Amino acid sequence: MSEIKPILSALKRSKTGAILLVLQIAITLALVSNAMSIVFDRLDKMTQQTGYDEQSIISYLVVTYDKRIDKAKQFDEDIQKLKELPGVIEALAVSSVPLTRSGGSWMLSTDPDDLKGKSVDSGYLYGNHTLVGALGLKVTEGRDFTENDVVYDRKKEYPTVAIVSRAVANALFGEGKGLNETIYSGNNAAKVIGIIDTIKSQWPKSNIADNLVLLPLQDSTAYQKFVVKTTEHQRAEVMNKIEPLLLELSRGRVVMDVKALDKSKADTYASDRLMIKMLISIVVFLGIITALGIFGLTHFNISKRTKQIGTRRALGARKSTIFKHFLLENMVVTSLGMLIGVIGALLLGRKLMGVYDVPPLENMSILLTAISMIVMSLIAVLVPAQRAANISPSVATRSI
Repeated sequence: MSEIKPILSALKRSKTGAILLVLQIAITLALVSNAMSIVFDRLDKMTQQTGYDEQSIISYLVVTYDKRIDKAKQFDEDIQKLKELPGVIEALAVSSVPLTRSGGSWMLSTDPDDLKGKSVDSGYLYGNHTLVGALGLKVTEGRDFTENDVVYDRKKEYPTVAIVSRAVANALFGEGKGLNETIYSGNNAAKVIGIIDTIKSQWPKSNIADNLVLLPLQDSTAYQKFVVKTTEHQRAEVMNKIEPLLLELSRGRVVMDVKALDKSKADTYASDRLMIKMLISIVVFLGIITALGIFGLTHFNISKRTKQIGTRRALGARKSTIFKHFLLENMVVTSLGMLIGVIGALLLGRKLMGVYDVPPLENMSILLTAISMIVMSLIAVLVPAQRAANISPSVATRSI
């Protein structure tokens, strides 16, 4: 502690440089903490389990323009021929493809009158009784759909059963409940026969990312989507065969967007990956600039105090003492900058959370940034401090 007083006196004599460096460290800490908080949040969302067998699923779209085609019959033939391909496990028509940011959503309630019961927004996805297996999902509670559950004409009737995500069940009926309860969408009612713990909706980045309802409903429209489940090692081969096979069966349509599910997920998160790269680039740039600032100030202070250092050496100060002096001086400046930076980081985090859709600033982000800056500042000052320690005592007798 005896070193603190002379350090503060020395900094007062070159206070402009010290103040600028303190501000630079504070600004860097505030910006980097918030940037890394956003990066960690995006990475967490991108790496969450979706529940789907992403490596084995293909999706595609069929647009039928020939009105003479019996779509229901044609789609049945398509699926039968697809299942004959080596590597194909299942194929079916669906209302939308998971993780693609495209599909339908609705409000579910525990009562036909939305004002009387609990309600929650949710995505929905429908297909025939093979829907759960084709997507690689697992029913955690209850049972899967059977062929008898499937509705083929929604204009005449509505599915009377449904499988929901655990998030939907918890929101409507409470933690761990929901099985065999009834959910309502307007006047349509369905009994919850199954619950799936891990499943993402069509919008994995939204506030209904975990809210999804599966319905046993088979439809045949002019704009129809399909999913095909394959063995993982044969998926690429099957993808190349889908379009030629379907067009061979019927020319009055267009086959589009043949895509692997993991590729669809990657496309959904493309903007997040770009943001992460940009933020990391900014973090690295700010780190380099701050390190250069620390290096420059220490080097400048040593140049100004060469004779003073030589005098201390002549009076018996060891090289290690001089070296530690400049390390400690650097830590004083860095600590002050980090103290101001933590306050700035918290204020900036609140501002960003209020203006943009960003998560609250995590204390861990501030802590990791602070530790990184301490390490960086120590590395930046090593060379100038070593240079100061090597100043000869004879310098004290020279005129500057």
